Amino acid sequence: MDSLLDLFTGDFGYAMIKFIICLVVNWFIIDVLYFRKSKRRDFYFTFLLMTVAIFFLVYFMMGMERGKATMGVGLGLFGIFSIMRYRTDAMPVREMTYLFVIICLSVVHAMAETYVELILVDMVCVLTIFLCELKLKVHHTKLIQYDRVELIKPERREELLADLEERTGLKIQHIDIGGIDFLRDTVVLRVTYEDDEVAMNDVNRQFTVRKSQWTEV
Repeated sequence: MDSLLDLFTGDFGYAMIKFIICLVVNWFIIDVLYFRKSKRRDFYFTFLLMTVAIFFLVYFMMGMERGKATMGVGLGLFGIFSIMRYRTDAMPVREMTYLFVIICLSVVHAMAETYVELILVDMVCVLTIFLCELKLKVHHTKLIQYDRVELIKPERREELLADLEERTGLKIQHIDIGGIDFLRDTVVLRVTYEDDEVAMNDVNRQFTVRKSQWTEV
């Protein structure tokens, strides 16, 4: 019992306090700042598990007898950041950014020496993310294969906008015209729309089902 008490009152106890702080801060970033806009439960799951795994991995790496800031630790940290490419499918830029932030904060919490460092770093990161999400509003975009080529003329832009809004139910803000296929009478359009209730997803620009997604349909 005494050995167990000594374990939690020593360096490991201090590390557990830092882990709780790390978990709370990352949970706030994931749940409040990220998930409420994206609604991506798969990344919610990934980010939380990354927080736990990265913190303890770095903590035990930095606790090796060889000491801190060794070449082995440097190579290990390099390997940690390289796992951001663990997916076979392309990861959206927003999710990649949040994953990078989550990994960085987990590493910082595992290596920090004082609570003051943690508080300052957490405040700066959370405030920066909050301001970016508040000021840099995300406008959703969608690629559409459109079958009424005659409406892409500049003088018929209002008809094009009305037809797209009626057929898609989206509140469209802007339309970009892409490739035109006169043989098939189709044109590729990229529409920008604003809808806070529509969650961003990874099938937004797909026209076919990839083999890796067959189990999901």
